[in-house]
Formats: sequence, C-alpha cells, structure tokens
Amino acid sequence: MYFLIPLCLCIMAAFICMEKQEKYVPAVVLKGLASLCFVVLGMKLSPGTSAAKMITAGLLLGCIADVLLNLRYVFQEKGQLVFLLGILVFLSGHIAYLLGIMRMAGNFIICFVLALILTALLMKWIFARIEAKTAFKIFGIFYIGAVVLLNVCAFAGLFMAPSMFTGIFTAGALLFLVSDIVLILNTFGPEQKFILRVTNLSLYYAGQILIALSLLYLTV
Repeated sequence: MYFLIPLCLCIMAAFICMEKQEKYVPAVVLKGLASLCFVVLGMKLSPGTSAAKMITAGLLLGCIADVLLNLRYVFQEKGQLVFLLGILVFLSGHIAYLLGIMRMAGNFIICFVLALILTALLMKWIFARIEAKTAFKIFGIFYIGAVVLLNVCAFAGLFMAPSMFTGIFTAGALLFLVSDIVLILNTFGPEQKFILRVTNLSLYYAGQILIALSLLYLTV
C-alpha cells in the first residue's frame, strides 16, 4: 500500500499543473484522487481501534473538504459559500483527529487554555497581514483554533507518551497547521503567489500522509 504515497504526490503535481492552467474541472478531479490516496492508505494501515477509526474519519473528511475547496473555482457564482462549506468540513475532520488523540494528551483543560492563548496570538498576527470579510474571519478563528488545539494536544501526547505514533502524528499535525497559515495568507493577503500555493499544497499532503502513516504504529 506504500505505493499510494508517490502516487498521491504525482497526482498532486498534475493537479497543481491543471489549476495553474485554470483547467478547474480536471483539477478538482485530480485533487480528489490525490486526497483519496491518503484516505485509502490510512484505512489500510488502521488497526481498527476506536482512536484509529476517528483518525481515519478525519482523513476522509479532509478528502471531501479538498474537493469542496476547489469546487469554488468551478462554481464561481457560489464560490464563497462552497469555500466556507469546505472549511466547515475540514473543521469536522480536525475534531475527529482531536477525538482520536485526546486521551493521550493528559490534562485537556490545560491544553485548551494554552490553545486559546496561542490562537489569539496567531490570529492577531494573521489579521495584521490579510483583508477578509467578517464571516471569513469568524470561520478562521474557530478553524485555526481547532487546528492549534489539535497541535497542542498532539505535542502533549508526544511529551506524555513518546512513541512512533505520537511522533509521526504530531509532525503531520504541525505541517497541517503551517499549510493552513500559508493558505490563509495567500488567499486573503494583498497578492496571491503561485509558489505559496505550491508550498501550501505540498505541506498539506505531506501532513495528511504522515497522519495516515502514524496509524501503522497506533495500538490503542
């Protein structure tokens, strides 16, 4: 099943080329296929525990959100609505990841408070660099807050119970967070740059692949 990793990256590269050429229908199909690779990888590696099922559900929700985010280019008249729906599905995926690892994080209240502080600092930094409508800002706060909370819990789990699973999962979650920050800055910043789009997608797929691979080492 490890052939799915290079296959995912190759399809991702083809998707980026199609999007660059503004061929949005084949681009969204290719993006869905690339994301399906990490979903299938996660399903194949999953030990079938309750935590693994939640993480696999997170991978599947991520795949669905990927398609929705790019459908905004296909249905441009409803682009903002489709984009917000995609973010909502991604948020659901992060909640699924969080439920999968929460027991390993120790004191959830401490993690939650720390995540609130870090989210406030991060969003202050982001808002100083972008221009977006109020609806997008509200969605952004909740979404980034969920990703930050996931990362705090992942790092807490790595500290409390270091293992191959917690190490690989935490690396994947961190790449996911950095990818989202790049996406927000590039989407709502003063200028959209293709290199940032490539960076965003590369970090994102690397993160999702690592999260899928971490299931190989999950035993609880």
